[in-house]
Amino acid sequence: MSEKNPKCTIAVDVMGSDKGPTEFIRALIYLKSKNTLRSDLILVGQKKLLERLISVKKKEIQTERLRIVDATEVIGMEEKPILALKKKKNSSMLKAIELVKNNEAGAMVSCGNTGAMMAGGTIRLRPIEGIGRPALAAIIPSKKNPFVFLDVGANPEADPTNLMHNAILGKHYAQARLNIEHPRVGLLTIGTEQGKGTPNIAKTHEYLSKLDGIINYVGLIEGFQLFDGDIDVVVCDGFVGNVLLKSSESLFSFIGDTIKKELVRNIKRKIGAVLSASAFKDMKSQLNPDDRSGAPLLGLNGNIIKSHGSSNDVAIASSIIAAQTIVECDIIDGIKSDILLANKKIEA
Repeated sequence: MSEKNPKCTIAVDVMGSDKGPTEFIRALIYLKSKNTLRSDLILVGQKKLLERLISVKKKEIQTERLRIVDATEVIGMEEKPILALKKKKNSSMLKAIELVKNNEAGAMVSCGNTGAMMAGGTIRLRPIEGIGRPALAAIIPSKKNPFVFLDVGANPEADPTNLMHNAILGKHYAQARLNIEHPRVGLLTIGTEQGKGTPNIAKTHEYLSKLDGIINYVGLIEGFQLFDGDIDVVVCDGFVGNVLLKSSESLFSFIGDTIKKELVRNIKRKIGAVLSASAFKDMKSQLNPDDRSGAPLLGLNGNIIKSHGSSNDVAIASSIIAAQTIVECDIIDGIKSDILLANKKIEA
């Protein structure tokens, strides 16, 4: 591959997922079929294996966009993050992160061990100046439009300053991924009445209310408002966010399976299902997490995208496109500027 701008390149850890590197090859085929890949890719993994897999499917893949970096070790899902990072210096995940650190890639994507990815990213790339802890962000569907939800697991014990920073991180991600110029930001709590919620929430609300001109803060929101579609960025700590994310994904799956099961119980319902096929297809598309896959670890001096360990080809492709979008929008510079301004405002 000829020399190109590193910012137009994405490093992909192809060894860490539950399904192995073959699923990444399927993702490359999917990306070519959709014609959505604008970035070059560095596939990080066992070189001979990857060369063999690519050679079989080379007519279905944009091989001119690919480069392989050999990595002989893999960090397993059950390994302890810090110990694994120390022992496995030649792991595909760590090498992909190093490519970002060395400006050979503008972002990295991994389906591997979440703890190792967060620890490796934080140690190697370091948080942006002024940010204490990074945050994982997810895209969630709603009645109207999708919204950004963070933190979904990086920092379970966030303090008010962390949560304030999350609001800024979410704003920039919503601008890039959802193409919303002035995203509406809400802080998740158990009630909007005076005195409801924890002291952390009360202090965070105070901080966010001071950030006029930096974020479009619309105030406290409750759980029943999440899916109304009137908020573009929902802020919470990593404990609440992770529980809610996994619960909602499970609920979406339950709803889909229940509808499918009930529609085939008798002939009348089967006929109704055929007549409503288009509507059900649209609903399935809206609730399908694969199309929104790719949770960025925001707040670092480099772009890292986490995809589910069990991701299929569509989910992996979606994560690569998410990385591509973040790199193209260059959100890190904007985050740095807003964090500096916000920290000054609450210290004043």
